[in-house]
Amino acid sequence: MNKHDLLKKHFGYDSFRPLQEQIINDVLEHKDLMVVMPTGGGKSMCFQLPSLMLDGITLVVSPLIALMKDQVDSLRANGITAGYFNSSQVGTEQQEMLQLLKENQLKLLYVAPESIQLLLQHLKPTDVSLIAIDEAHCISTWGGHDFRPAYTQLAYLKQSFPQASLIALTATADRATRADIKKQLAISHAQEYVASFDRPNLTLEVRPGNDRLAQVRRFLKKYKDDSGIIYCLSRKSCEKLADKLSSLGFSAAAYHAGLEHRFRESVQEQFIKDEIKIVCATIAFGMGIDKSNVRFVIHYNMPKNIEGYYQEIGRAGRDGIDAHALQFHSYADMIQLRNFAGDSGNSEVQIAKLERMKQFAEALTCRRRMLLSYFNEYLENDCGNCDVCLNKPDFFDATLITQKALSAVYRMKERASLNLLIDVLRGAQNASVIDSGFQSIKTYGAGRDISWNNWQQYIIQMINQGLLEIAFHEFNHLKLTPQAQAVLFEKQKVQLAVIPKPEELAARNAKAAQEALPSDINKDLYAGLRKLRMQIASQENLAPYMVFSDATLKDIASRIPLTIDEFEDITGVGKHKLDTYGESFLKLTQGFKMMREGDFIYRVVISKPKKKKKSGPKKDTVMESVKLYWAGKTLEEISEIRSLKVDTILSHLGKRYVSHKDVDLNAHISPEELAEIEPLYESYEKENALKPIFEKFNGKYSYGKLRLAMYLIEATTTVK
Repeated sequence: MNKHDLLKKHFGYDSFRPLQEQIINDVLEHKDLMVVMPTGGGKSMCFQLPSLMLDGITLVVSPLIALMKDQVDSLRANGITAGYFNSSQVGTEQQEMLQLLKENQLKLLYVAPESIQLLLQHLKPTDVSLIAIDEAHCISTWGGHDFRPAYTQLAYLKQSFPQASLIALTATADRATRADIKKQLAISHAQEYVASFDRPNLTLEVRPGNDRLAQVRRFLKKYKDDSGIIYCLSRKSCEKLADKLSSLGFSAAAYHAGLEHRFRESVQEQFIKDEIKIVCATIAFGMGIDKSNVRFVIHYNMPKNIEGYYQEIGRAGRDGIDAHALQFHSYADMIQLRNFAGDSGNSEVQIAKLERMKQFAEALTCRRRMLLSYFNEYLENDCGNCDVCLNKPDFFDATLITQKALSAVYRMKERASLNLLIDVLRGAQNASVIDSGFQSIKTYGAGRDISWNNWQQYIIQMINQGLLEIAFHEFNHLKLTPQAQAVLFEKQKVQLAVIPKPEELAARNAKAAQEALPSDINKDLYAGLRKLRMQIASQENLAPYMVFSDATLKDIASRIPLTIDEFEDITGVGKHKLDTYGESFLKLTQGFKMMREGDFIYRVVISKPKKKKKSGPKKDTVMESVKLYWAGKTLEEISEIRSLKVDTILSHLGKRYVSHKDVDLNAHISPEELAEIEPLYESYEKENALKPIFEKFNGKYSYGKLRLAMYLIEATTTVK
């Protein structure tokens, strides 16, 4: 079975996300890779799917002992044989896993880095075809978060299994961190794949930390039935906030490393299963949790760096549905975090990254552009979905000011920090300037007319817009980017935000606090689907999202499938889940469609239809597809235009062929394929079900091709 068929069968998707297919192709060609893909971007698919196509076992090294069972349960729910091996298992459980390994009953085996040595004696060099190092940033101290000492000893894996390819995966890693990861894993030659860090479904918002509890309480009212994470700086504040929210009627619990292991495990499990809605946690919580329906992440205190912030907000909206990332910040947060950074390894780098986080919190330019530029990705236009974009400040043409700053960086040979750059632009005569000799460059003193504080704000905006970047591993020197070249030499214009007065900033923050309630399609039907999902998950001891994601439920609520074929067309419904859960959910949607208003068991109400125009023919969905086909559009183009799957478009063309025989379908099914399928037409006609035929061919033909064949045979039979 090819990779696209496996993608649909086991994961329910019709197409890959950006970069996934290229990465999978390279893995299948036994290449070593370094993959940076944002949380929710589909990193796991890059090793899970190829594991099904490779002969040996895929070894997944993960630091997430507490979550391995959930990850394995999720794979098994998709019909994939997987297991885990770590110190949390009793001896008999480990022996059972080793027996499955010996009998070649596993395609993926998750293992903690500390437990690998126990496995080596049970694995021959030829047994392992792929090694996946998940959360690879744990190997490096450069990233400033989640460092795991045991990861630094993993280079021996390439020596122990020389025939296996190695893929290192992480959600966040700047250039210095990526280089460090590759060096320590002995894959310095590995090709890098860095996916887009843009998560447009996440609304980004930052507020001053005044009266945080009252602000959080108001914020949570619109998410009363949804899951979310609130990150706090200390264990004590986690417990205090969780207790306060519980007393206010919210479903909340604390999670931090100081709690007893069994209690942490219980909180985590209840959160995954939607039994607890809100977890107030330190950064010890969340890494690797594959929970797709987290609708919000709140940072009760300012994060210590952008890498950590990005990874933490990435735990919201993994299903692609709108989610909200709210961050509070205060001077007290900054002081406490600076003290933490001063006591850590690489303290100068960590303090510089903390300063960059502060700049993000106080930004006057689009937050998404700033976030992406930090990871060397450039957004041409403002995002329109952050608090700055939604409450835009005034801008002015700052091309000349920007050219002065960029020219100074160039003439200083990119060997100056932000503070030194400002001193040179303002013509300062302090020791730093004199000792460096920068008083002799042409742009020395070119910005005397601008105050030191305003220069600082303007340069930060230039960094935010991706014109400059900070090389943290080179003493925080400022570097020119390719975008800077366009401003210096190609007359590209630059706009910077006017520095607001304190009272104007306060008014902007107050306006940003105005919150709009989210809206859903068929809310009551969606609630019924969630209730059914919870019942099934409870019976099978699974997390609800392992049954179906929120995005899948919303697609069901919107389209209301009534047959197996229609249900198979829903986003996120693969063959395994179709067989396992399809009948139960169809009973619900069929009952919803058939019962009178007010009689439906979940008291759901179909959304009011739009008023029909008094004149004009009813829109014919089949003809909409046929007309586009006649106009020369490909199936893929029609699919994109109409927001329907290719199989659905094929079905429309088949229906038209039966009634009028005026569409040419030869390009979509060969005479040989038709001849192979035709003997089963009689059974299809009796049972009116494609599923048995699909299974008979073991997935060789898609449902769309089978349905098209049946229409063609029907048309031929009618003629006869």
